[in-house]
Amino acid sequence: MHLNRPFRKRFTAGPGGDRNPAEKGDEMHLLKLPIAIFALAWSSITLAQADMQPVPDRTEGDGPYPTLVIHNANVVEGSGAPPAGPLDIVIEGNRIAKIVPSAGNAATRDSASRVIDAGGMTVLPGFVDTHGHNGDPAKAAQSSYGYKLWLAHGVTSVRGVSFYWGADQADLSDTRRSAANSITAPRLFPYAAFGDKWGRDTPSNEAEAREWVRWAKSQGYWGIKFFNSTGPEVLEAALDEADKQQMGSVAHLAQPGVQRVNARKAVELGVDGITHFYGHFESLLSDGALVRYPAGYNYFDEQSRFGWVARLADQVVEPGSEDWDEYIDFLVESGVTLSPTFNIYSASRDVMAARTRDWHARYTLPALMDFYAPSATNHGSYYKDWTTEDEVAWRNFYRYWFDLTAEFHRRGGRVTAGSDPGYIYQTWGFAYVGELEMLREAGLSSLEVIRAATIAGAQEIYDARGEEPPMGTVQVGKLADLVIVPGNPLDNLKLLYGTGHTKLNYETGAIEQVGGVRWTIKDGIVYDAPALLADVARMVEDQRGTR
Repeated sequence: MHLNRPFRKRFTAGPGGDRNPAEKGDEMHLLKLPIAIFALAWSSITLAQADMQPVPDRTEGDGPYPTLVIHNANVVEGSGAPPAGPLDIVIEGNRIAKIVPSAGNAATRDSASRVIDAGGMTVLPGFVDTHGHNGDPAKAAQSSYGYKLWLAHGVTSVRGVSFYWGADQADLSDTRRSAANSITAPRLFPYAAFGDKWGRDTPSNEAEAREWVRWAKSQGYWGIKFFNSTGPEVLEAALDEADKQQMGSVAHLAQPGVQRVNARKAVELGVDGITHFYGHFESLLSDGALVRYPAGYNYFDEQSRFGWVARLADQVVEPGSEDWDEYIDFLVESGVTLSPTFNIYSASRDVMAARTRDWHARYTLPALMDFYAPSATNHGSYYKDWTTEDEVAWRNFYRYWFDLTAEFHRRGGRVTAGSDPGYIYQTWGFAYVGELEMLREAGLSSLEVIRAATIAGAQEIYDARGEEPPMGTVQVGKLADLVIVPGNPLDNLKLLYGTGHTKLNYETGAIEQVGGVRWTIKDGIVYDAPALLADVARMVEDQRGTR
């Protein structure tokens, strides 16, 4: 049994939204398809990416400064420590130089290149989205649309799984340009889907698997996104080679292959992280080795696929049972990370609410709203006949999924925040805050949610390299990746939405919008979050005007 690094260390010492690849690229079950369909799928992906618009050079943001002071801040450090303030955060270039009480720092402020008054505001580490994708020409052809929405919501780092699909490796050029701060974008960490990018067939044996992993590493990819597109032997070889190459790994265990590799098996083979819910419930079946599908089920009919999958909860052992507890303990002891992406399926429990979110009118592109609408072809647009019974089934399903994730976290497992945006009414940035709210709903405290969104995500990305992450907490020496938001999001995570939070002013009787990120600092560069949102609103209006 091949165990991932933390599990191996213990024993040595003594003790994801399935999608059609031609539509989204987030499911590599291509070995299940005839060769002709395989070729057509990858051809469609490559042609689609060729039509993406180049990201323009950066014109937004100021800095980095010789000395930047964030004055009078209430600081949430990110590690789980309680808020503290008022503090001054002194930034030199792109690093935090010191954090001191505001009352004794007048001399530094007087000599600073810029001072941001954060009185009444909270400063947090920049958020890390561990499950990112860019758009495609059918819905968001300009990647700066998503990049600006991420930054406007305080997301300063994104792991792309993948950012783009096919051999056009724009994810690598965007990564380099973001690192040089020549585009307006978060810090980017590119993963490649196993077998993608190199212009050859998906590896079908252990030698080819190892060759592909070494190739991906040489190109500059940080990690690998695995699907159930291959047998356990090939997966194990690829994971072993990924360990040797210090590359991260995350698995979306899609249903066509979960009978061969469920979450338990994937963890045993050495995967670092599991995204979405796939594979967990198939590891907890109460009666039988295989899932029992209903009569007439068709995986390629997404109404059937997603309408039924929530009923899978009826086939698993009960939360708190011996088998349930043993599985959670197994996951915790393995050292695997869970990135649940609760938000991406949230419309399934109330599609009308998802369709009418506050931000759609101003910030969601018309083409994206078209893509979200019920469709026989668009991935995730499966609400063609969505019933009360479907929504009730999904609400029940979430109870199991929340319980598993929260109990895993309570026992010491690492949970991170990923949004999987661009599908199922989940628009960039807004979807990420929605994920934070759902982590809170699952049972994590607000401080635990912020830790999942910051240092935990940074650690998931850097652990495979054996490195301490340079961001993720507000600490001296760390990169100046920070979020400055009016009010305290620990009291109300809705303050992080770009549309703010609606409340009554009891003194004036007026209904007000409060909150919304004020400043996002990435690599010492200060971005005006409302200005970024205004840019996005112009993109939306421009597209609306051309229709």
